[in-house]
Amino acid sequence: MKQNRTRLIGLPEAVPLAVGTMIGASIFSIFGLGAQLAGHNLVLVFLLSGGVSLLVAYSYATLGRRIVSDAGPMEFIIHAFGQTVLTGALSFLFWFTYVISIGLFAKGFAGYFMPLLPMAHTPGVESMIEVGVILAFTMLGIRGSSAVGRAEFWIVLIKVGVLLLFVALGIWSIQLDRVIPRFDPESVRGTLNATAIFFLSYMGFGLVTNASEHMKDPERTVPRAIYLSIAIVTVIYVLVTMVALGNLPLDELIKAQDFALAEAAKPFLGQGGYLLVTWGALFSIASALNATLYGGANVAYALARDGVLPATFDRKLWFGSMEGLYITAGLGMVFALLFDLNGIASITSSVFVVIYLFVLVSHWRLRHQYGGNPAIIITGIMVITLVFVVLMHHQWKTSPTAFVMTWLVLGFSVVVELVWRGISHRRLQRREDTA
Repeated sequence: MKQNRTRLIGLPEAVPLAVGTMIGASIFSIFGLGAQLAGHNLVLVFLLSGGVSLLVAYSYATLGRRIVSDAGPMEFIIHAFGQTVLTGALSFLFWFTYVISIGLFAKGFAGYFMPLLPMAHTPGVESMIEVGVILAFTMLGIRGSSAVGRAEFWIVLIKVGVLLLFVALGIWSIQLDRVIPRFDPESVRGTLNATAIFFLSYMGFGLVTNASEHMKDPERTVPRAIYLSIAIVTVIYVLVTMVALGNLPLDELIKAQDFALAEAAKPFLGQGGYLLVTWGALFSIASALNATLYGGANVAYALARDGVLPATFDRKLWFGSMEGLYITAGLGMVFALLFDLNGIASITSSVFVVIYLFVLVSHWRLRHQYGGNPAIIITGIMVITLVFVVLMHHQWKTSPTAFVMTWLVLGFSVVVELVWRGISHRRLQRREDTA
């Protein structure tokens, strides 16, 4: 059945979907860790991280312009590897990371919202906020891709406006000696480690491919949206980091940890900086939740259609929406209400790096059919492999539990695939190319 072209999303809606996911809660909470790892080289870290993300984005853009599917990167992997246990396991794992991310964003939203309420901060209130914000964006998702895209455009516009206001007010008081990079061995080592970890703050550009079936002219829109979103986010990250690092001494940024950005606003905004950062965080998390719920529902639908997930995800339910939307949102609520997800965040990041690596390998295998510069693809494979190794080393040194859980989650996905494959006897279906 043909889609209503007037309801498809274009570049103005596609870019905010990616930007909304990338500039989530992390931009408001990572500066303490960044200052500790990279010191005065934090600005350089974001530039290098943006460059690393472009290596992956090249494969997403090249494949995504021709392989149009809401399954996004999983469709690339299916094209490259076919019907294998690995493909099915990665598909389940990919969708599951969306579920966990929804829970993470809901908890993050509640954490920033509760201090603004004139009432006691009880677990019951926190739970109500978590459920309420997921329900609100589920209702928006029921209205369709166009409504989600328009809402994301305005939410992202507001949160980017907050961050640019932070930059505009604080850029005049930057002390340049605090943002000049150092190149001694210890600083270089810290910069490389931080780049591997902070590269994950660019996760989200791939969400463009998870909406490609709902786009006008995806062959042009997908690559443009991917590259433009990374460029926008890189500029914002660099400017915000310069203001934060240039206004607050390094030791105070490290001490502030999760609220480093709020502390960085105090020298030029006083206590008003706290409210500015709080509202910026709320809009950032809201847009990330909106985009992730939309992307997760699309992934569930597309993978069910391709035979990876049970057919129930592909079935229409209330208000004409796919049941996958309700299942994804419902499981996100369960994770938000029942689990402490802070430790799971690093595991989710590791899984995304694994997906990125397989996308790059898939591009290498498909390069003769879909195009692509071999040198760029090989460089991307080498760099992302190094990123994964550094990330695993960081997990092992800082959280051995997270390291073990990462490998258990990867193994569990294989077990789930073997069981489901044995029960369903299903065969994976490939989407036809657009050209």
